[in-house]
Amino acid sequence: MNVKDLVADALKRMDATLETVRRELLTMRTGRASLSMLDGIRVDYYGTPTPLNQVGNLQVPDPTLITLQPWDPTVLATAEKAIRASDLDLNPQNDGKLIRIPIPSLTEERRKTLVKHAHKSVEEGRVAIRNVRRDVNEHLKKLMKDHSISEDDEKHALDQVQKLTDQHVEKINEILKKKEAEIMEV
Repeated sequence: MNVKDLVADALKRMDATLETVRRELLTMRTGRASLSMLDGIRVDYYGTPTPLNQVGNLQVPDPTLITLQPWDPTVLATAEKAIRASDLDLNPQNDGKLIRIPIPSLTEERRKTLVKHAHKSVEEGRVAIRNVRRDVNEHLKKLMKDHSISEDDEKHALDQVQKLTDQHVEKINEILKKKEAEIMEV
Protein backbone atom coordinates (compact mmCIF):
# COMPACT_ATOMS: atom_id res chain seq x y z
CA MET A 1 0.00 0.00 0.00
CA ASN A 2 1.43 3.40 -0.92
CA VAL A 3 1.20 6.70 0.97
CA LYS A 4 -1.65 8.07 -1.14
CA ASP A 5 -3.76 4.94 -0.51
CA LEU A 6 -3.07 5.11 3.23
CA VAL A 7 -4.17 8.74 3.45
CA ALA A 8 -7.25 8.06 1.30
CA ASP A 9 -8.13 5.07 3.51
CA ALA A 10 -7.72 7.22 6.63
CA LEU A 11 -10.01 9.88 5.16
CA LYS A 12 -12.65 7.27 4.28
CA ARG A 13 -12.55 5.69 7.74
CA MET A 14 -12.66 9.08 9.51
CA ASP A 15 -15.62 10.17 7.37
CA ALA A 16 -17.41 6.94 8.26
CA THR A 17 -16.80 7.59 11.97
CA LEU A 18 -18.10 11.14 11.60
CA GLU A 19 -21.25 9.86 9.89
CA THR A 20 -21.77 7.25 12.61
CA VAL A 21 -21.58 9.91 15.33
CA ARG A 22 -23.92 12.19 13.36
CA ARG A 23 -26.45 9.35 12.94
CA GLU A 24 -26.22 8.38 16.61
CA LEU A 25 -26.87 11.94 17.75
CA LEU A 26 -29.80 12.23 15.33
CA THR A 27 -31.59 9.42 17.15
CA MET A 28 -31.43 11.30 20.46
CA ARG A 29 -34.67 12.76 21.67
CA THR A 30 -34.84 16.55 21.84
CA GLY A 31 -38.41 17.08 23.02
CA ARG A 32 -39.97 17.27 19.58
CA ALA A 33 -41.03 14.46 17.31
CA SER A 34 -38.54 13.24 14.71
CA LEU A 35 -38.73 9.99 12.76
CA SER A 36 -34.96 9.54 13.06
CA MET A 37 -35.33 8.95 16.80
CA LEU A 38 -36.99 5.60 15.99
CA ASP A 39 -34.23 4.44 13.61
CA GLY A 40 -32.68 2.01 16.07
CA ILE A 41 -35.93 0.21 16.91
CA ARG A 42 -36.41 -3.24 15.38
CA VAL A 43 -39.68 -5.18 15.31
CA ASP A 44 -39.88 -8.97 15.24
CA TYR A 45 -41.68 -9.31 11.89
CA TYR A 46 -42.32 -13.00 11.13
CA GLY A 47 -39.12 -13.99 12.93
CA THR A 48 -36.94 -11.30 11.34
CA PRO A 49 -35.79 -8.17 13.21
CA THR A 50 -37.10 -5.44 10.89
CA PRO A 51 -36.65 -1.64 11.20
CA LEU A 52 -39.82 0.09 12.37
CA ASN A 53 -40.02 2.21 9.21
CA GLN A 54 -40.26 -0.99 7.10
CA VAL A 55 -43.39 -2.38 8.76
CA GLY A 56 -45.67 0.61 8.23
CA ASN A 57 -46.12 4.31 7.55
CA LEU A 58 -44.46 6.60 10.09
CA GLN A 59 -45.70 10.19 10.26
CA VAL A 60 -45.26 13.28 12.42
CA PRO A 61 -48.70 14.96 12.46
CA ASP A 62 -47.55 17.51 15.05
CA PRO A 63 -44.32 18.30 16.96
CA THR A 64 -45.30 16.16 19.95
CA LEU A 65 -46.64 13.05 18.19
CA ILE A 66 -45.43 10.27 15.90
CA THR A 67 -47.88 7.80 14.37
CA LEU A 68 -47.22 4.34 12.99
CA GLN A 69 -49.79 2.71 10.74
CA PRO A 70 -48.56 -0.84 10.04
CA TRP A 71 -49.30 -2.42 6.68
CA ASP A 72 -49.98 -5.70 8.48
CA PRO A 73 -52.26 -5.23 11.53
CA THR A 74 -50.79 -8.35 13.18
CA VAL A 75 -47.57 -6.41 13.85
CA LEU A 76 -49.29 -3.78 16.04
CA ALA A 77 -48.63 -5.53 19.36
CA THR A 78 -45.00 -6.40 18.60
CA ALA A 79 -44.28 -2.87 17.31
CA GLU A 80 -45.79 -1.38 20.45
CA LYS A 81 -43.71 -3.75 22.59
CA ALA A 82 -40.51 -2.88 20.68
CA ILE A 83 -41.11 0.85 21.16
CA ARG A 84 -41.70 0.37 24.90
CA ALA A 85 -38.56 -1.77 25.20
CA SER A 86 -36.37 0.89 23.56
CA ASP A 87 -34.39 3.22 25.82
CA LEU A 88 -36.30 6.26 24.52
CA ASP A 89 -38.79 6.40 27.44
CA LEU A 90 -41.75 6.47 25.05
CA ASN A 91 -45.24 5.22 25.89
CA PRO A 92 -47.01 4.20 22.65
CA GLN A 93 -50.81 3.88 22.50
CA ASN A 94 -52.38 1.26 20.27
CA ASP A 95 -55.97 1.78 19.06
CA GLY A 96 -56.13 -1.40 16.93
CA LYS A 97 -55.26 0.32 13.65
CA LEU A 98 -52.69 2.93 14.53
CA ILE A 99 -49.97 3.37 17.14
CA ARG A 100 -49.69 6.88 18.54
CA ILE A 101 -46.35 7.73 20.12
CA PRO A 102 -46.60 10.94 22.16
CA ILE A 103 -43.27 12.69 22.67
CA PRO A 104 -43.23 14.11 26.20
CA SER A 105 -41.40 17.34 26.89
CA LEU A 106 -38.02 16.88 28.47
CA THR A 107 -37.29 17.75 32.09
CA GLU A 108 -34.13 19.66 32.98
CA GLU A 109 -32.67 16.50 34.53
CA ARG A 110 -33.43 14.43 31.41
CA ARG A 111 -31.87 17.12 29.20
CA LYS A 112 -28.65 17.00 31.23
CA THR A 113 -28.61 13.19 30.99
CA LEU A 114 -29.03 13.42 27.21
CA VAL A 115 -26.18 15.93 26.98
CA LYS A 116 -23.94 13.54 28.97
CA HIS A 117 -24.92 10.72 26.62
CA ALA A 118 -24.13 12.95 23.62
CA HIS A 119 -20.71 13.76 25.08
CA LYS A 120 -20.05 10.04 25.57
CA SER A 121 -20.99 9.25 21.95
CA VAL A 122 -18.83 12.08 20.65
CA GLU A 123 -15.87 10.99 22.79
CA GLU A 124 -16.17 7.48 21.34
CA GLY A 125 -16.08 9.06 17.88
CA ARG A 126 -12.97 11.08 18.75
CA VAL A 127 -11.26 7.93 20.03
CA ALA A 128 -12.17 6.07 16.82
CA ILE A 129 -10.69 8.88 14.73
CA ARG A 130 -7.49 8.89 16.80
CA ASN A 131 -7.30 5.10 16.40
CA VAL A 132 -7.43 5.52 12.62
CA ARG A 133 -4.60 8.05 12.88
CA ARG A 134 -2.56 5.65 15.03
CA ASP A 135 -3.09 2.76 12.59
CA VAL A 136 -2.02 4.84 9.60
CA ASN A 137 0.98 6.30 11.45
CA GLU A 138 2.15 2.82 12.42
CA HIS A 139 1.79 1.68 8.81
CA LEU A 140 3.79 4.71 7.62
CA LYS A 141 6.55 4.02 10.13
CA LYS A 142 6.68 0.41 8.93
CA LEU A 143 6.96 1.57 5.31
CA MET A 144 9.76 3.94 6.36
CA LYS A 145 11.54 1.14 8.23
CA ASP A 146 11.27 -1.14 5.17
CA HIS A 147 12.72 1.72 3.04
CA SER A 148 9.58 1.75 0.87
CA ILE A 149 9.19 5.52 1.34
CA SER A 150 11.58 8.37 2.11
CA GLU A 151 11.71 10.32 5.37
CA ASP A 152 10.22 13.33 3.61
CA ASP A 153 7.30 11.26 2.31
CA GLU A 154 6.69 9.86 5.77
CA LYS A 155 6.82 13.32 7.41
CA HIS A 156 4.50 14.77 4.78
CA ALA A 157 2.03 11.87 5.16
CA LEU A 158 2.11 12.11 8.98
CA ASP A 159 1.29 15.82 8.68
CA GLN A 160 -1.57 15.07 6.28
CA VAL A 161 -3.03 12.45 8.61
CA GLN A 162 -2.74 14.82 11.58
CA LYS A 163 -4.57 17.56 9.63
CA LEU A 164 -7.32 15.08 8.72
CA THR A 165 -7.58 14.06 12.37
CA ASP A 166 -7.82 17.66 13.54
CA GLN A 167 -10.46 18.50 10.90
CA HIS A 168 -12.63 15.50 11.80
CA VAL A 169 -12.38 16.09 15.55
CA GLU A 170 -13.37 19.72 14.95
CA LYS A 171 -16.38 18.61 12.86
CA ILE A 172 -17.45 16.22 15.62
CA ASN A 173 -17.15 19.05 18.17
CA GLU A 174 -19.36 21.28 15.98
CA ILE A 175 -21.98 18.52 15.71
CA LEU A 176 -21.91 18.14 19.50
CA LYS A 177 -22.27 21.89 20.05
CA LYS A 178 -25.37 22.01 17.80
CA LYS A 179 -26.92 18.92 19.41
CA GLU A 180 -26.24 20.27 22.90
CA ALA A 181 -27.97 23.56 22.03
CA GLU A 182 -30.89 21.64 20.50
CA ILE A 183 -31.27 19.44 23.61
CA MET A 184 -31.05 22.32 26.11
CA GLU A 185 -33.48 24.49 24.13
CA VAL A 186 -36.78 24.71 26.02
